[in-house]
Amino acid sequence: MESTVKVSVTVSESAITDVTIDVSGETAGYGADVGEPMKEAILEAQSAEVDGVSGATITSDAVKSAVQQCLDQAMGKEPEEVGGYTAGTYTAEAEGRNGPIAVSVTFSEDAIEDVEVTDQAETFGLAWGLSTSPIEVLPEEIVRWQSLGVDSVSGATLTSAALKAAVADCVTQAGGNADALKNVPATDKEPADETYDADVVVVGAGAAGLSAAIAATDQGAKVIVLEKQGVTGGAAARSGGKIVAAGTKWQEAQGITDTPDMMFDYFKEIGGDLLDDDLVRLYCDNSAENMYWLESKGVVFQDVEAIHSSLSPWRVHNPQGGGGQKSGGSGNGAQITVPLTKDLEESGVEILYNVCADELLRGDDGAVAGVSGTRPDGSRVTVNAKSVVLCTGGYAQNKEMMERYATTTEGFTTLVPSSNTGDGLIMAQAVGAQVFDSPATQVIYVSMTCGVGIKEEAGLIVNARGERVVNEYTYQYHVGQGIANSGCSYGYYIASANDPNATVQYGLTLDSTPHASTAAELAQQIGVDPEVLEATISRYNELCALGVDEDFGKPQDKMVPIEGEIYALRLDPSVTVTYGGLVTDTSGHVLDENDQTISGLYAAGEVAFTGLCGEEYPSCGLAVGTATFYGRVAGENAAKAE
Repeated sequence: MESTVKVSVTVSESAITDVTIDVSGETAGYGADVGEPMKEAILEAQSAEVDGVSGATITSDAVKSAVQQCLDQAMGKEPEEVGGYTAGTYTAEAEGRNGPIAVSVTFSEDAIEDVEVTDQAETFGLAWGLSTSPIEVLPEEIVRWQSLGVDSVSGATLTSAALKAAVADCVTQAGGNADALKNVPATDKEPADETYDADVVVVGAGAAGLSAAIAATDQGAKVIVLEKQGVTGGAAARSGGKIVAAGTKWQEAQGITDTPDMMFDYFKEIGGDLLDDDLVRLYCDNSAENMYWLESKGVVFQDVEAIHSSLSPWRVHNPQGGGGQKSGGSGNGAQITVPLTKDLEESGVEILYNVCADELLRGDDGAVAGVSGTRPDGSRVTVNAKSVVLCTGGYAQNKEMMERYATTTEGFTTLVPSSNTGDGLIMAQAVGAQVFDSPATQVIYVSMTCGVGIKEEAGLIVNARGERVVNEYTYQYHVGQGIANSGCSYGYYIASANDPNATVQYGLTLDSTPHASTAAELAQQIGVDPEVLEATISRYNELCALGVDEDFGKPQDKMVPIEGEIYALRLDPSVTVTYGGLVTDTSGHVLDENDQTISGLYAAGEVAFTGLCGEEYPSCGLAVGTATFYGRVAGENAAKAE
């Protein structure tokens, strides 16, 4: 689903004796967990034809396909003949990430002449819009190699798979052998190690890495960027693209009065002593200038919105096409990362894709002097440089690192790329870097069936024990932290037909939504103590009648009683931003355990989120905003280093 699955099968003359399955690049909690159960099933069945793991169908199918290819090799099975085609143009479509992808494929009698994507609704900046995106790359590659075995673009594998599936359909319509085309080699390169020299090497091409590379290049440095996936953007491209800033011209245009001091005070109120005042202060004071810098690099901002309707002043800035209620809050971040990528490309900066950096190099004096990593074919890439800037993102896809957050590990989901596995933290620790283990992580509790939890729905929300724990009419991350602080890994939105929210009303129509005529009956369905849920609903209705929320202070107009049939929409944790990480100073230098700078090593973005957030995420746009700003700081200082 998110990466290439690698399988090794060992056989005797009569049996499959061992299976090794590498799904480490797949989504934590889903595809990344299919290895052992599928290995056991394949060994027991002595076949690749086994049931997949529920909830991870795409990864399971990839494993079965790879195992079957190994068995075909073991049995000496000859590749099928590709065959010819009935000349003409054929059309087909296959389901991508966001909907169907339609293609038109033209054949001669013996070749695929042209592949055109005629319609698609995939994510800008990942599936399309970049020089390395699958919509741009795969049609040409299929024609070039006359093969359906071309590599999927890592970071956009669902789109890649759908495009190839649609072309395969056209091949079949034209009388060709699609299965045989999948086995046609699509490369003429042998694995080979490579070494590069640069002034600055940036690891990771998300918001922080792109900004760092541009800033270093603008200082005249020779820059090389290593990117783990096949496209730039990282988590930022998958986000809503929001940036929090104060005192900007966009706020002024909307009549909003705001200052860096006001924003700093708000962050300090939420983050407390976990904040590094110097880091936060520097960002607040320069947040407006950072917006203008992004604008100078081609980013277009359209308006400003509230963090939450209950909070003012408005200071969350949206790039074009964005806005929480209008765009759904995700997938618009490429309006920031695509212009930054194009700026780098126009500057001639080389981006080396599909390189997983795994080791920081050190010179004789102990300073960091470069980085080394691995390509999917096993070859090594080494970049010697006077400075390294780590911008590798967070660790939400690393299940082991996430296990310390008990309230999020039971079935949490994440939209961050599969590459966010904490690589930068591991590399930096190996050279003595200081890492702060935050007591919390960003978490929102949301219904996976109808989306309740992210649209300011403000009805009765309870934790997994049926207890009310928070004022529901507050910022979504405050609600989520309330559930997490109660020690629960999920919660419920309790509603009845009079709930005024459209997303809730949709949820009530779903067959999967538990409901009952009494609280006790509903409690039994969802595994909650009936007495607790009955008492919670009774108390809530009492406060609604009173007109004052004596328990949590929710506004009177948001106090809607639970009446008639009662429904329970389950809210599960979703994690995007991980806190803590590398400890840096205001120059972007990484610090060691003694708070001394590590020569040659800088970091920015989520890998170095220490001091920018407390236990609760204070505002949409903090991660992307600070990533771009401190990416610039780190890149500029890395370029100036002697």
